[in-house]
Amino acid sequence: MKPKIEAATFGSITIDGRKIRNDVILRLDGSVKKRKKKLSKRLYGTSHTISLDEAKYVYQEGAERLIIGTGQYDSVRLSEEAQAYLEKHNCRTKLAATPDAIRLWNKAKGKVIGLFRVTC
Repeated sequence: MKPKIEAATFGSITIDGRKIRNDVILRLDGSVKKRKKKLSKRLYGTSHTISLDEAKYVYQEGAERLIIGTGQYDSVRLSEEAQAYLEKHNCRTKLAATPDAIRLWNKAKGKVIGLFRVTC
């Protein structure tokens, strides 16, 4: 079952009543995982650009859509390689500032996964 995101403030996100103080990935099975920012940071020196390696980690076979919460100030972007990888796997992406992405997530239907940044 898809978890419900109840709120996000700078530095935390509340999912199904649990306050989490790190970026998260939401899986097809409803599980919540910690984002592996190092996969992007080691290549770009920042986690504001999602690398191909991170896209491979985030993507799950069968996912039709990836919603990315780009932070409170809309700072996260996909690298060209990450975008190409997701397109190759027929996974549409939607990037929006985290507060807007939360609304999209909670309304989303189908095989959707998410990545939500809680700062920046």
